Amino acid sequence: MVNSLSQSCLKKVIKMQSKSNGVVHWKLQRISAIAMIPLVIWFVSSLVFSLTNTYDQSVSWLQSPLNATGLVLLFGTLYFHAASGLQVVIEDYVHNEGLKIMSLILIRLLSVLLGVLSILCVLKIYL
Repeated sequence: MVNSLSQSCLKKVIKMQSKSNGVVHWKLQRISAIAMIPLVIWFVSSLVFSLTNTYDQSVSWLQSPLNATGLVLLFGTLYFHAASGLQVVIEDYVHNEGLKIMSLILIRLLSVLLGVLSILCVLKIYL
């Protein structure tokens, strides 16, 4: 009796923990989406104004600390948000466990790799 009661309590705790992880993931995805709104507006408006710039003017624009910081924040948030969204899609629609795990690992690795490469490119021009 005690053993079955403790097992049912353990199952409830595990179920609650998995729900809380889902809530944290959901909140982080929403926070990253909200953070991207001003960053994307800033980036698109900067892009529109710099369409007629020469190469040297574009490089000097990126060498500004404010613009370099904005791009680093945009890339970091963008790749985090994309990886989180793709994770949800894979978890919902891929039913083969091996394929699901490999896809999740591949998405995380690619998002980290592309994020680091993007940030390094910005820093190379900035410095």
